[in-house]
Amino acid sequence: MINTAPIGFVDSGVGGLTVVKEALKQLPNENIIFLGDNLRCPYGPRPKEQVIEFTWQMTYFLLKQNIKMLVIACNTATAAALTQIKEQLDIPVVGVILPGTRAAVKNTKSQRIGIIGTQGTIQSGSYEQAILSKVPTAQPVSLACPRFVPIVESNQANSSVAKKIVAQTLQPMTKKNIDTLILGCTHYPLLRPIIQNVMGKEVVLIDSGVETVGEVSMLLDYFDIANSPENTTPTRQFYTTGSTQSFNQIAKNWLNIPDIQAIHIQL
Repeated sequence: MINTAPIGFVDSGVGGLTVVKEALKQLPNENIIFLGDNLRCPYGPRPKEQVIEFTWQMTYFLLKQNIKMLVIACNTATAAALTQIKEQLDIPVVGVILPGTRAAVKNTKSQRIGIIGTQGTIQSGSYEQAILSKVPTAQPVSLACPRFVPIVESNQANSSVAKKIVAQTLQPMTKKNIDTLILGCTHYPLLRPIIQNVMGKEVVLIDSGVETVGEVSMLLDYFDIANSPENTTPTRQFYTTGSTQSFNQIAKNWLNIPDIQAIHIQL
């Protein structure tokens, strides 16, 4: 494996760009390939078997690009497919659930940890299991927020509609007396200011995607596969199964890269 090979990121849509944004900040020398399955987003309501199938399709596409590491930048796909994909690939594979869990457990004082995510992620119980495996006395509380992803995918994250939906959806969570809230979907950081406002400034929000990049950085060093600064200018490639126009608009705003030109593909 050559160190200049790219790191591959996959997500059901644009949410994984929140992970890429952190990677660009923490790992500026790395070549990056991102694939968003916007056409079939959201993954949350889909059966587990279908999520596994779609995640494998994205993985096969990136393997053809000779990636050196795979980041499943989607909580629903991590919950459904990480174990299987990790077992079958000979490159490091990273999901977003464990890093987010570790950060939440480290932060909480009251051991009352909230988790918000898609229907698929919440039904899997992956976060609760991970939290309780580390702190058996913890009290995790979860809430599915199925309307959040469509808001982000339609580029409405800063709209009045978004504020209304987030406030209504999170109402039950505001009464749970939590001190830490895991944003258990990589789309949710794009709604972070609204979520923080609804939950109150005393609740610490954990961005599972940001935490994941720390793990990626550690694995690059552990396997000695980090790209070095003296190599050529790092590349950033973006692929989507959906509308490139919509993808480019959201990606430009979120990543502050004015010349993003995503390539449309079919899986």
